[in-house]
Amino acid sequence: MWWGVDLSEGDYQAPRYSIIIPVLNEEESIVDTLEALQALRAQGVEVIVCDGGSEDGTQTVAEPLADQMVLSGRGRGRQMNAGAAVARSEILLFLHADTRLPAGALKRVQQGLELPGRCWGRFDVKLSGAQPLLRVVEVFINLRSRLSGIATGDQAIFLTRNAFFEVKGFPDIPLMEDIGMSRALKSLAPPLCLRERVVTSSRRWEEHGVIRTVFLMWWLRLSYALGRDPAGLARRYG
Repeated sequence: MWWGVDLSEGDYQAPRYSIIIPVLNEEESIVDTLEALQALRAQGVEVIVCDGGSEDGTQTVAEPLADQMVLSGRGRGRQMNAGAAVARSEILLFLHADTRLPAGALKRVQQGLELPGRCWGRFDVKLSGAQPLLRVVEVFINLRSRLSGIATGDQAIFLTRNAFFEVKGFPDIPLMEDIGMSRALKSLAPPLCLRERVVTSSRRWEEHGVIRTVFLMWWLRLSYALGRDPAGLARRYG
């Protein structure tokens, strides 16, 4: 139970979770993402879209499907912080525009955050493509995250409002904001590593090649760990 509410049933007044989605020129994908969240909205879950200056029709198509549309400067960390600043719930979940939550996601979040000393976590990830090599990549992404205690944005990071403000939100950097946030949160508590899987787009992996993308991701992480400027890394990431 969470505040006396059973999330497994459909005839209740749901608690106020906030799902915060940063977007930039996502006109082609954001509608599907938001439509998948409408059942949760009907149960009282707040959906906030944070636009970083889209030049397409993202704002127009997203606004009717969200509870709030927030405009901010560009950068995922900055956008998600802007969304958190207006969120009304005690539980924040950050969702990428090309990522889908599994069935029963909020019930699992609720159960995990009820455990003593737990205040944040993430889901395992599944890449959307059918290429067999992507299944191998998924295994290593999830294993690395479980062993390191570091979550990435496409794993749908969730946390309590208190934890978010205790670590001062996401660092305002153009890349690796999720890594920076995870490091700060680890000082508060170990992450909940939920085995339920979000499904995230494998478009980048398929367009640029799976092996090439793996090496690029590892190089970016190592460079960030060694103190390289995130702005330069963001340009390399594209």
